Amino acid sequence: MPDAKATSVHPSLVEALQGAGARLLSHVPGAAVLRLLGERPHVVDGMTLDPHVQLVRMVRLRRRIPPLSAAHVDARRATYRRETASVTGTPTPVASVRDVAIEGGDGTLRARLYAAPGGAGERPPLLVYLHGGGFALGDLETHDEPCRLLARHAGMHVMSVAYRLAPEHPFPAPVDDACAALRWALRHASSLGADPRLVGVGGDSAGANLATVAAQVLAGEGRPPAGQLLVYPTTDAEAATPSRAAFGAGYFLDTADIDAFRDMYLGSDVAVRRDPRVSPVRCPDLQLAPPALVVTAGFDALRDEGDEYAGALRRAGVKVGQLRYESLVHGFLHMTSVSPGARNAAIAIASAWRALLAGAPSAA
Repeated sequence: MPDAKATSVHPSLVEALQGAGARLLSHVPGAAVLRLLGERPHVVDGMTLDPHVQLVRMVRLRRRIPPLSAAHVDARRATYRRETASVTGTPTPVASVRDVAIEGGDGTLRARLYAAPGGAGERPPLLVYLHGGGFALGDLETHDEPCRLLARHAGMHVMSVAYRLAPEHPFPAPVDDACAALRWALRHASSLGADPRLVGVGGDSAGANLATVAAQVLAGEGRPPAGQLLVYPTTDAEAATPSRAAFGAGYFLDTADIDAFRDMYLGSDVAVRRDPRVSPVRCPDLQLAPPALVVTAGFDALRDEGDEYAGALRRAGVKVGQLRYESLVHGFLHMTSVSPGARNAAIAIASAWRALLAGAPSAA
């Protein structure tokens, strides 16, 4: 299996204690948290950072966590697993969770199916979910809680996919896996207990990039998914935006990390950065894309390219819903146990996604 190295990694004692403290403080009003810490609200360009996120940011800055470029990818993967585990509380309950084997671009992939709560005989929508992590990090465990939240609050099945990762499997391997997983889901939705007419694809960050590329590829094949859920997506490998300049250091996703991810995924070939399967904003056939829900965060280096992609889809005539959470940061789906604002945003995203699917044309 491609994620065979994704063995269980537990937070250190310090990380576990810091995570428990952040979860405890999530029950305290934000203003009181800042007073307790002796911090002023963090304001940039008229936007005020969520105070509970500000707490997590303060802890990270004091720990001086190095960027990806300063560590081997295996060490960074382990750190990512520990960090996500340390801030995750009690898992959100769903009807059931089971691992499944699906067809990938070059062999079998592991996937995990989260069944939506519901009555017997119901066939809810199915979301094929592709995790974030810069095409190099992340696995079924790091994104367990976001998938649970989506399944429960959108009332749908979620199939999380462990696609192959760079640098061991650079472009186009993750794209091939994303497309293969979506094709598999469209063929097997009924056997998974889902509505075959309402199979969507989504993801966060790099996973959102893969999701929209898979949506474009399958649309070109004549069988687009019912919709695409794009949470703080990266959409242009050559982007040089104001948000990258403003939030490229100290906001959970640094420019150094972005560059390191890009180089691991794409190698040294600069021309490939303009490939629509890498930079979907450059796709010449965006009008074929299915309806989209694009989610961005105010304090995120990727914010502007997400906004630009939503605009490009609209100009192409695609139905687009857009949510902007100005007080949040890149990766806020991992902060739902420590920030009420992040949790409320995740629940609102689930609701908006289900509403978008309700108005989507049949994929049958």
